[in-house]
Amino acid sequence: MLFDAGTSFDDALRIIKKSVYEYLRMPEYGSRYSPADINTAVYSYMSMGGKSLRPAVLLFSCGAVGGDIHRALPAAAAVEVYHTWTLVHDDIIDRDGMRRGDPTVHERFRSRALEDYGYDDAEARHYGLSVGILAGDLQQGWSTSLLCELYHKQGVNPAAVLHIIRDLASNVQSTLIEGEMLDIIYSKQPVASLNENLIIDMLWKKTGVLYEFAGRAGAMIGLGTEDVSHGLVQALSAFASQCGTAFQLQDDILGVVGDEQLLGKPVGSDIREGKRTTIVHYALEQATAAQKAELLGILGNEEASEKEIGRVADLLRDLGGVQRTQRLAKSYIEKALGHLEGIPESMYKNLLCAWADFMISRQF
Repeated sequence: MLFDAGTSFDDALRIIKKSVYEYLRMPEYGSRYSPADINTAVYSYMSMGGKSLRPAVLLFSCGAVGGDIHRALPAAAAVEVYHTWTLVHDDIIDRDGMRRGDPTVHERFRSRALEDYGYDDAEARHYGLSVGILAGDLQQGWSTSLLCELYHKQGVNPAAVLHIIRDLASNVQSTLIEGEMLDIIYSKQPVASLNENLIIDMLWKKTGVLYEFAGRAGAMIGLGTEDVSHGLVQALSAFASQCGTAFQLQDDILGVVGDEQLLGKPVGSDIREGKRTTIVHYALEQATAAQKAELLGILGNEEASEKEIGRVADLLRDLGGVQRTQRLAKSYIEKALGHLEGIPESMYKNLLCAWADFMISRQF
């Protein structure tokens, strides 16, 4: 990874993505996972290629405190693998059939069992779900193994490495799963029982906590410290945390008004699943009784037609839900950038600022 003062954000992101995925495809890793279906499943989403936003903030944070980003590469790879297992399991929970324009892991192996192995519908579905669960389990373990390489391969302070591993395995894991559970529970609760604070808290637990970890871990590796109270560690942790919430708000927006070709998944799936987003919350605040009845009659209906989904999307826009959520996401980025004021000027600080802007300007 070679950055200089003239490296653009887009170029930096491409370099990071290439470096991380080359690292993860080293033969010493691929040979661990068998039989063939589980190996394919473990690498499935990596083959599709993600945006590598979490590895990026980890490496930029490491560089922003004066650290050598090459030493942090195992951690960047670890956070990408960790994020990937959450996607594999989240797709099962949400019953999604597409991810990044291709079949989700469980759907891919359901189809394979049906078409290639001669399973009946029920057994094929069970096979797909089993492969998805087991692939995610392997990826979760792999992420911990990669973090161990910070010490074994890069010589990072072992106390810092142990703290980072424990942080991911306990704090991040429990918080993320709590957020996922709340998302499931909230989708079946009356909309009136929720408020903006509850929704934002759930979004942060689902998404922001892993971004926060990436910023914190990158700073700790760069400084070689296990001291989480260090001013620079706290600043970059808070920065990434606020950006993580903004990222999820933008994700919710794209789920209503995004381009399916760019997203690689159906627009409107959040409506069918009854996701309790700030968009829905704000729209219902402004809706008439008739509009509320229409929204609530379609929201959470898995059999809703494309016409009905389109009608809800129109209402969410017309009633200001999308616009207010856009403003909220921007406010989180503004707060996030405030945490960078004490960070020394460098190309990495500039890249962090560009990364923050991308979190709410992206269209995929």
